[in-house]
Amino acid sequence: MKLFTWRMQNRQCGVVAAIVTVGALLMCVHLLGELRKLGSAVAELQDEHKLKSRSFVHSLKSLGHHSIERHLSAAKDQVELTGHGDDEMVVIYNRVPKTGSTSFAGIAYDLCKVNHFNVIHVNTSKNAHVMSLSDQMKFVRNVTEWIEKKPVIYHGHTAFLDFSRFGVSTVPIYVNLIRDPLERLVSYYYFVRYGDDFRPNLRRRKAGNTETLDECVEKGGSDCDPEHLWLQIPFFCGQDAMCWEPGNKWALEMAKENVLRHYLLVGVTEELGDFVAVLEAVLPRFFRGAVKLFQEGTKSHLRRTSHKVPPKPETLATIQDSKIWKMENEFYQFVRKQFRFVKSQTFQQVKGQFIEKSNRFHYEKIRPR
Repeated sequence: MKLFTWRMQNRQCGVVAAIVTVGALLMCVHLLGELRKLGSAVAELQDEHKLKSRSFVHSLKSLGHHSIERHLSAAKDQVELTGHGDDEMVVIYNRVPKTGSTSFAGIAYDLCKVNHFNVIHVNTSKNAHVMSLSDQMKFVRNVTEWIEKKPVIYHGHTAFLDFSRFGVSTVPIYVNLIRDPLERLVSYYYFVRYGDDFRPNLRRRKAGNTETLDECVEKGGSDCDPEHLWLQIPFFCGQDAMCWEPGNKWALEMAKENVLRHYLLVGVTEELGDFVAVLEAVLPRFFRGAVKLFQEGTKSHLRRTSHKVPPKPETLATIQDSKIWKMENEFYQFVRKQFRFVKSQTFQQVKGQFIEKSNRFHYEKIRPR
């Protein structure tokens, strides 16, 4: 009897073992099938990601003396957010005269319909660069409360205005361009005499005056006084009285501080293509497609002074000996150094091409789960 029981138990154990073995085999087959499906899904996602990455790549040519083809691609690990913050954005471009501002503003006007934003020109009476205090308050209220026009880019020849002084909770994004101060002076000197190819039939206020810059400097004329160089510093310094005192050291330091504290980006005219590329990378809501437009569009060189005579070396030496030129040049070099630093942090150079860097931050340890 014991022998019979023992044999029965062995048979039962064998059956159980067989069932377990078959179950394990079926589970393995199922897991292998799921792994194959997962592998296929991952491959599809990778292929899709490669296609998206390729679609973002486009080239630009720099305006520098050594123009090279560059490539700009979107960062590969950006998180897409679903909020409406981009549609509330306000950008102010308080453009300095004769710095390529018309060319850059033309890009914004060409992109506004495609990217669905508004562009508004701020036209001040008699081209005044400083507003009265009451106008400042009205302008701040208009910019912050004109909801129907957001997202929007405002542009005009006005000095920097610190919105935080007026008790508003939302401040705009400032961007700007500056130019080599001597180049800007030469361009402006001949512009008011000969105009440009943008509006060639418009008679300028110095039309008919054929005196060259060399002749003006040689005789010490008022039109070429170094005080006319004092423009880029006060534009960034702001609306205060001391900003507009030629040669004021405080104004120079305030202009530098405002560049670092209040401006998202300040580029230089001599590297306008790079400025456009950084803006497209940083503010795609407005500038998506700007690089391609700048490279291929008809407005890249929209405005050129009709007639300019290159100044003699002795003329340049006289101007560069002035205190005001030295201060304006110091400010220009400061801005250019900062812009090139920002550019180097935005792009990486690979085989002569500039590729936008991927995100160098990520989120972790998010609680509660």
